Amino acid sequence: MSQLSTIPKPRRNVELLLLILALSVGIGANMLVGVDQAKAFDSDFWFQSSLLAVAALVFHVVLRIRAKYADPVILPLVVALNGLGLAMIHRLDAPGEDTGNNQLRWTLIAMAVAIGVIWFLKDHRVLRRFTYISLAVSALLLILPLVPGISAGEILGARVWIRVGPMTFQPGEIAKITLAIFFAGYLSSNRDLILLAGRKIGPLQFPRFKDMGPMITAWLVSIGVLIFQRDLGSSVLFFGLFIVMIYVATSRISWVVIGVGLILGGGFVAAQVFSHVEVRIYGWLNAFSPDVYETGSRQVIEGLFGMANGGLVGTGLGQGRPDLVPFANSDMIIASIGEELGLIGLFAVVLMYVMLFTRGFRAALGTRDAFGKLLACGLSFAIALQCFVVIGGVTRLIPLTGLTTPFLAAGGSSLLANWIIVGLLLLISHTARGPVDTTPLPPGGAAEPAGIDTPTEAVKRA
Repeated sequence: MSQLSTIPKPRRNVELLLLILALSVGIGANMLVGVDQAKAFDSDFWFQSSLLAVAALVFHVVLRIRAKYADPVILPLVVALNGLGLAMIHRLDAPGEDTGNNQLRWTLIAMAVAIGVIWFLKDHRVLRRFTYISLAVSALLLILPLVPGISAGEILGARVWIRVGPMTFQPGEIAKITLAIFFAGYLSSNRDLILLAGRKIGPLQFPRFKDMGPMITAWLVSIGVLIFQRDLGSSVLFFGLFIVMIYVATSRISWVVIGVGLILGGGFVAAQVFSHVEVRIYGWLNAFSPDVYETGSRQVIEGLFGMANGGLVGTGLGQGRPDLVPFANSDMIIASIGEELGLIGLFAVVLMYVMLFTRGFRAALGTRDAFGKLLACGLSFAIALQCFVVIGGVTRLIPLTGLTTPFLAAGGSSLLANWIIVGLLLLISHTARGPVDTTPLPPGGAAEPAGIDTPTEAVKRA
């Protein structure tokens, strides 16, 4: 008979209360948009609100059945962000446009896929068996936008979309998940070799040159994305994901130093050789120059003026002019929210993102297998880095990229990928928060490693 440690509380009732609050945020924002457009409480409002509420409650019921110990905060946070994004996209729809309803359809599809992940996967450790398959799938996904016949061609200067019937899809959004699975599987299996000591320079212990193959490969992949797909945001995201995961696996800052050096070196060379990179950086540094405004910086400048117009408390939903900003419902939705909800509303959105990826890190700390720790850290950091790159670009802290704000911006492929990430994080948090089976192993039994060892222990064992 199994002897279990103290059984933790599932806290699904807490999740339900938070979920009601989250739905009130999204549905309330949609109501305010309807009031401004003189269409409050019409049939569309009730239909859209009911679909979002039913999908969220079905997700909650599935967690009660399949992952009752999952983190109770993650789902409400995501529903609140997604609902707010739906309201803002609906508010920005011009007469005759259907972007808001299309985003709602993608939301329902994405939530259904995330529910499927939780229902059928059950245990995240199964994914470790597909380490190298995930690498092959990642390579295929990154190559697809370059394949004639299915490639959607160059859109807004980037080659990252494929055409699926009447719509386009961005395979790179799914690739960030498969790459995270590969990195987690590879690093958890080969960590001992990576930890073998190389040359020591000052306080930093650098790896041996022959052990740097994975980092060089990840760097070449990111440079390939920058050159062939012309997508600066995805290039930074993929390589940044690897740097963080290898740092978590080894606890050596030397890997970060090497990674940053490769980023700076590759970026400098790319800016000198490739015109699209040079134009992007020049437009960032000289955004207020008249010769740059129409060709490269209009989005950023109009977004900054819009946020300045919003001030501290904002103009109110429906009362601003975010429609003056190009791509206000996708690339620049953060500027739209900053204008109509003000600095306070924008800070609230950023705080929700901070809470989301810190809950992901908490799941990583709690889970007892090395693969789960690395996967949760990688997926959480992917959301964090994507938010930083997008918000940094909108506020002109860094060059503007083509990445979308998770759960807020219009874009079906991004929404689908990020909801899958949510499903995986909920599974890992279920394992982390659930009861621990302390039954002694049978004679000759073997257990999976409990987690990531310290560097000293790994080196001794190697």
